[in-house]
Amino acid sequence: MERMEQIAFLNHILLEEMPQYREEAARFPRDAASQRRLLRGLMNLRPPLPLRADFLAVQDALLSAEREERGVVDAAALPAVRAHPRLSLWQGDITRLEADAIVNAANSALLGCFSPCHGCIDNAIHSAAGLQLRAECSRLMEAQGHAEPTGRAKLTRGYALPARYVLHTVGPIVHGGVTRADREALASCYRSCLSLAAERGLRSVAFCCISTGEFHFPNGEAAGIALKTVTDFLRHETSIEKVIFNVFKDIDADLYRALLGEPRPASAGPGPG
Repeated sequence: MERMEQIAFLNHILLEEMPQYREEAARFPRDAASQRRLLRGLMNLRPPLPLRADFLAVQDALLSAEREERGVVDAAALPAVRAHPRLSLWQGDITRLEADAIVNAANSALLGCFSPCHGCIDNAIHSAAGLQLRAECSRLMEAQGHAEPTGRAKLTRGYALPARYVLHTVGPIVHGGVTRADREALASCYRSCLSLAAERGLRSVAFCCISTGEFHFPNGEAAGIALKTVTDFLRHETSIEKVIFNVFKDIDADLYRALLGEPRPASAGPGPG
């Protein structure tokens, strides 16, 4: 199947499952980029229903090709920062990282972002992994029987991502000033992810900037908590050999460089967001 055929096939099945979106979908232009955006939106909207084998085969082929086109980044090959031999700092799209696990800043439903093509990391990770990720999260939440508490972690497969696993954690939502409870909850997110990764014998974990986006935790304070919690954890015996601080925005890259004593690259220009 050619790329456009794959997209058309997937959109057709999703619109069969969700006919309430057919009228809106018909307004999308017929070019490949617009139809691919429609596909992402429909995937974001789809509830965790049973998945057809033929849909999954085409979806996985499409997502795998897109993964290779974006370029996979080997987390093990990232250089360590000068201040700590087991820490790395990398600016870019976390869905490109080939690590044992990447961390997703989830919401308490733990099913991904249902807002079509939203810019949050939850949406990005679910969109790149495929619909199997929402299905696995749904099974975990059904077994749990209640919303995911702040500061805990759950592990799922990575599916079409380069990462083997995804660690899902719900960070604190800041209303007004940051409280002591907010700080403790954010530190718990990092500890819980590392503890669960170590329980499973994982060697590399890539953290996003938990709670700093939609949840409004101040970036600088969040970076300080992240760095202290991770370095404290790595003082103890653990399977984890490398922790990557993955940043996307320049503001976070600059904050982490300052905390880690790393120079700003000479070629650094405006960041991706």
